[in-house]
Amino acid sequence: MNANLEKIESFVTYLIVALVPVVILAVFPNAFTTPKLIVLSFGVFILILFKVAKVFLKGNIEFSVGSFDIPILLLIIAYLASAIVNTPNKPEAFFLPGTATIFIAGAFLYFLLNQASSSTRKNTMIALYISGIIVAVFSLFSTAGIFSRMESLPAFMKETGFTPVGGSLPSFIMFVTLIPVGINYMLKEKDISQKAFWGVSLALLLFGTVTSLINIVPGKSSSPQLPSFKTSWVVTVDTLKNSPLLGIGAGNYLTAFNRFRPIEYNQTDLWRLRFTSARNFYFTVITETGLLGFAALAMIAYSTYKTIKSEDKEKKLVGWSTKDTSIILPLVILAALMLLFPSNIVFVMMIFVFLALNSELHPIKLGAFSVAQSEGSRTNNLGMKLPIIIITLPIIIGFIVFSYYASRAIAAEHSYKKSLDAIARNDGKNAYDLLRNAINTNPYVDRYHTTYAQINLALANTIASKEDFSDQDRETVAQLIQQAIREGKSTVTLNPQRAANWEVLARIYQAIIPLANNANAFAAETYRQAVALDPINPELRIALGGIYYAAGDYNNAIRIFELATVTKPDFANAYYNLAYALYGNEQYDQAIQQMSVVLSLVESNSQDYETARQALENFQEKKETKAPSTDNLTPPKEQEKSIIEPPIELPKEAEPPEQSASPSPTVSPTPLP
Repeated sequence: MNANLEKIESFVTYLIVALVPVVILAVFPNAFTTPKLIVLSFGVFILILFKVAKVFLKGNIEFSVGSFDIPILLLIIAYLASAIVNTPNKPEAFFLPGTATIFIAGAFLYFLLNQASSSTRKNTMIALYISGIIVAVFSLFSTAGIFSRMESLPAFMKETGFTPVGGSLPSFIMFVTLIPVGINYMLKEKDISQKAFWGVSLALLLFGTVTSLINIVPGKSSSPQLPSFKTSWVVTVDTLKNSPLLGIGAGNYLTAFNRFRPIEYNQTDLWRLRFTSARNFYFTVITETGLLGFAALAMIAYSTYKTIKSEDKEKKLVGWSTKDTSIILPLVILAALMLLFPSNIVFVMMIFVFLALNSELHPIKLGAFSVAQSEGSRTNNLGMKLPIIIITLPIIIGFIVFSYYASRAIAAEHSYKKSLDAIARNDGKNAYDLLRNAINTNPYVDRYHTTYAQINLALANTIASKEDFSDQDRETVAQLIQQAIREGKSTVTLNPQRAANWEVLARIYQAIIPLANNANAFAAETYRQAVALDPINPELRIALGGIYYAAGDYNNAIRIFELATVTKPDFANAYYNLAYALYGNEQYDQAIQQMSVVLSLVESNSQDYETARQALENFQEKKETKAPSTDNLTPPKEQEKSIIEPPIELPKEAEPPEQSASPSPTVSPTPLP
């Protein structure tokens, strides 16, 4: 029985390691990460069940302690603590995108591999290598344009550089990491047919490396867009200043990026992009888990260094010498590449696998008990098993609870994907019902609430625009508006630190200004909180200034637009809005000056230049004649007239939620360092 369990356990291990890099499922909005997370987390759970079954059948607890155990335990603690203490949306940290779960499952895989036999550990490397070959075949097909000619494939599979690991850059990292494994086996193999297999597979990896490298060369359309090292460093350091021990929270990097990225970032071509990870793997871990995570990484690095520098050349690890490049070099290469590039679930798993294969093991036996089934020994046998039950039961219960909630999260994500497909088909009713189902199944995902709010708003505007608007229609519109506001407030409740959630709610209030009283005041209040959490975002400030401008509060609009120009001095639209606010406030000289700045910032042969030029002429004419202007340009927009008379009165519960307790400071109008 034990032998059969051993074989099944080994097979499941190979399956996990081989499937995680290659599995993709178009039934989820994220066809890459979600299925990989499912395979990794549930696969590890199955392995743990097998391990518990073996313990009970053998009658004792035997395990091996590895050289990386303590730092990896510390890394688990760091992610658990940061997720529980600092991540506002804890289900998001553990389920989707499940950053904490990725690291915890990877760490469990490390510990389980430490308990595996020598042959299983060797074959795990081969399973990972085979997955690399499969990715290389996908790369070959993608480069040859085979996928783009298949009509039945999803659109993402037809893109240039498509591979199951998520694009050309991840593919390049995987190929370069696995090439030493192929070289090692090809050189050592004596059988001609097997040597040919390793040679062909190595050629595929080399081809994939070259094509991936070509695709990621700067200037190519498929070249990855990454934040600079300086930007990531500033975000990491400022996060540690704010929350040194546990960082910003597992899976919450976007919040840190919004709050702490330097103002110089706005001078780059990427200024509109918001990143969910740092430039490299280590900055991301430290930002999310603080000094505790940094300590774990430092200990792993030191243990790796000791393994590489080991003077005992006869020491054997999983059947190989510590000097065998087939296990050491891939770890070193991957660790080095993670200094340059961000990571994903595939590379997190690979890091833990390589650490396990390089770990020096020391077997330990906690104790044994008789498994005799005679009448006189059964009671004592149960008592002897009690320590094992105490040790394993909490883990099993934890995984069962996790599996229940994870299955609901998976079902909700599938329902959400179906709703998005229905929206694309203009099937409003199905989209509405599927979204409600997704929210009811898993109410902890802000994306669901955002989309649901937008659908409610679209329906409200459609009904409000009817010519034969009835009392029943008025009631329906009021219900739809309140539902949209509730959903917007839900996004803020789920993660009040995320600027985008406050922006969603602000845009909802802004959209209903023509329909309801006080919506403009609510919109301004909510935009202010979004600005506080994303202080160097000029577009948020323009949106906030537009609310004041629309209400005729030109002084506040001018102040906000001026701050927008400070955050990004080369942003023509900020000066354009400022010019109109000054114009509305009858400050014609200043308006002319700002519109002149706009002309200096836009291309002289563009439509924007012509628009700004006409506006400047109108400003000059107004200054000279003091007569009413006839221009039609109105950005920022004037406040829209009410569609419904009288406007709908919003109830008390429609007011914005309380602001974040400690938002980051807003940008000062004085010059910034």
